[in-house]
Amino acid sequence: MSLFDTSPIAAAANPRTTPLAERMRPRTLEEYVGQDHLLGPGKPLRLAIEHDDPTSMIFWGPPGTGKTTLAKIIAHRTQASFIEFSAVLSGIKEIKQVMVDAERASHMGSRTILFVDEIHRFNKAQQDAFLPYVERGTIRLIGATTENPSFEINAALLSRCRVYTLQGLSESQVIGLLTRALADTERGLGASGITTDEEALATIAAYTSGDARNALNALDVAAKLAEGRGETTLTKALVSEAMQRRVLLYDKKGEQHYDIISALHKSVRNSDPDAALYWLGRMLEAGEDPMYCARRVVRMAVEDIGLAAPEALNLCLSARDAMHFLGAPEGNLALAQAVVYLALAPKSNAVYTAYAAVQSDIEKTAAEPVPLHLRNAPTKLMKSLDYGKNYQYAHDVEGRVADMQCLPPSLANRRYYHPTNEGRERALAQRMEEIARIKSAKRE
Repeated sequence: MSLFDTSPIAAAANPRTTPLAERMRPRTLEEYVGQDHLLGPGKPLRLAIEHDDPTSMIFWGPPGTGKTTLAKIIAHRTQASFIEFSAVLSGIKEIKQVMVDAERASHMGSRTILFVDEIHRFNKAQQDAFLPYVERGTIRLIGATTENPSFEINAALLSRCRVYTLQGLSESQVIGLLTRALADTERGLGASGITTDEEALATIAAYTSGDARNALNALDVAAKLAEGRGETTLTKALVSEAMQRRVLLYDKKGEQHYDIISALHKSVRNSDPDAALYWLGRMLEAGEDPMYCARRVVRMAVEDIGLAAPEALNLCLSARDAMHFLGAPEGNLALAQAVVYLALAPKSNAVYTAYAAVQSDIEKTAAEPVPLHLRNAPTKLMKSLDYGKNYQYAHDVEGRVADMQCLPPSLANRRYYHPTNEGRERALAQRMEEIARIKSAKRE
């Protein structure tokens, strides 16, 4: 694309070779669908566009929400040259050359918008290359990313950009886009004579999870399938066949990955088996590594169930082994069984908090030597140095509990484990009280 191309929104391409989603790309804010929280009357991005605010920006949102389209509309409205790069296909060398050319053009009064798709694919050092040009206003950078900018964008660059969060389209908004594509005779399917019903469009909208591009392409595939069969009506069955499988928004290394595992863990912790099953299913059906799920399920057993139901750990380890042995999809049921059990089991984080307190004391207190009476004395020299002196063998004393301090002197009588009154821990709490009584009696 020429550096001085001031028409970023091209005329409709040949319908035979251009995907429907590209042909139907909105050309104006009036055609744009969604992001009302940013583009509604008086909203921040709308005002920035209307006032020709030159600030660089980052669009953060899931696929198919209109990040590229919005950048092109901004360039068109502000009469700026528009240069589009993909961080997947372009190197920083090419972009540096473009920025040098843009700086030369700016001296002649030309403005340039540099749009970088998937900007998070550039590493932090590569992103630094944008800084001087953004700082001087040589270019107006618009970056698009599906990843959280807080983690993926250089802090120095982020501080010079305004971040706008785009949201997935609602099902009603997707249906509106599909209806428009069916009626449009210039760029859409209006000339094909294809008709459909609300149920078929609702199926596409539900299956594509707020991704407008995916929804339009699914409609295109369904229309071509109908045409190949000599049919003119898109039914729910036909569009389901065309799509084959629902598109689940999920990135194994991105924010969706962490958000959904967080939802699974918190649903288990809150004793909600239905929600736990749902979030587990979202991960597994989207292609998450089942052994990752298994590891997290084992973690839940020791963090949130603990000794209130100690058998939970064995159950989860068995589920892990079953998943490893069976593979997907059969092994998915073993993990489902485990999360349902964990959700319904009595809860205790007493061991979890006890170990955290131990870690804190280890970090904050001196690493005292082991008390002499607890040390082993396999040699005469060690015995002469009082290793093992005054040790009391618990099996030889009444109640099999000796009144003997086993912590370092500075932590004497420190209590870490506080059992709850849930499940098996109720019995453990009673046993701890009994041990305390035995020790107390021996001091009298």
